[in-house]
Amino acid sequence: MAKERSEKREKHDKKEKKEKRSETDGVKKSKKEKKDKTEKKEKKDKKSKKETKAAASGSESGLDDEGAADASALVDVSMADVEGANGEAALTTVPVGLIVPFANPLADDADSKAVLKAVRHAAKHSHLKRGTKEVVKSLRKSAKDASSLPVGVVILAADISPMDVISHLPVLCEDHDVPYIYVRSRVALGEAGATKRPTSVVMVSAKEKKEKMDAKELAKWEESYKELVRMVRKAQQSVRV
Repeated sequence: MAKERSEKREKHDKKEKKEKRSETDGVKKSKKEKKDKTEKKEKKDKKSKKETKAAASGSESGLDDEGAADASALVDVSMADVEGANGEAALTTVPVGLIVPFANPLADDADSKAVLKAVRHAAKHSHLKRGTKEVVKSLRKSAKDASSLPVGVVILAADISPMDVISHLPVLCEDHDVPYIYVRSRVALGEAGATKRPTSVVMVSAKEKKEKMDAKELAKWEESYKELVRMVRKAQQSVRV
């Protein structure tokens, strides 16, 4: 019994010495101190979250105001003539971005409607080349024609960015005696060309090898093409150098 008591006392003494050493060295902390520290940390976290949320809401409101100002300054709205399901013309608003500085000649609203109508007609009868690669390929293959009608008419979107995508096309058109004109919206040009995406450039071709039209449709198409060429050449006469 005496031996067991002495062993218990030794264990108790060792425990006390260990606790005293921990308190002296600052290793052990009481439960109260731990609780206080946890509460302080939670309060600090809540405060920082509130400040972050307030700053975010303030910046968002500022951005909204600035965004609205920028949108009104940099984005214009153009009325594009888009055919409905029943074939009737319907006016829809399409976004227009910044116009490239070399967009000459640039079609006005009336001419834009006529140009886009001709593009829709060409797309319907497979007389349309879409995109830079197809247009460049067609231009390089085309030979200079001495007749009154050119091999095609190129329509470019004036709100393309970067502008280098189409900057080489006007010179290429002039080298092959192909008239060209700019419209304000790549979105409207894509819709007129029967594509789901905005289009930078299209080429309305005068003839296609695999065209299948009856005499009435062919006569209508030729008249439409002649009118397009006449309008574009007239616009090119007023080009500012």
